[in-house]
Amino acid sequence: MRKSIILSISLLVIASLSFSSCATLFGKKSHALAVGSDPAGAEVYVNGFKMGNTPLELNLKADKSYTIEYRKEGYQSVTRIVNTKVGAGWIVLDVLGGLIPIIVDAATGNWNKLDQDTVNAVLEEQQ
Repeated sequence: MRKSIILSISLLVIASLSFSSCATLFGKKSHALAVGSDPAGAEVYVNGFKMGNTPLELNLKADKSYTIEYRKEGYQSVTRIVNTKVGAGWIVLDVLGGLIPIIVDAATGNWNKLDQDTVNAVLEEQQ
């Protein structure tokens, strides 16, 4: 009876460690992105949706790429692209954890982060 309890607990611990993944459990789901412009006060559109005026701090999902457009009357609009990248630290931790954490984090995209923390644009006056 006692051996079966120890065996059950051991299997439960092994299963929980196997089905966990570092980035899914501990990683951030959003990423702060500071958005600025010269001159300040430009309208900021993220993937076509107005988010506010510069200077602005956005919290964006870390597993998506974004097109950021700056618009201001009398100035040419400027577009910037923010992409994702894989956090190397999560990969190393997942490899140490085994195959299942790698599969979970890769499938969910939880080991991704934005490739920039700040996006700025200099707007040129229209002629």
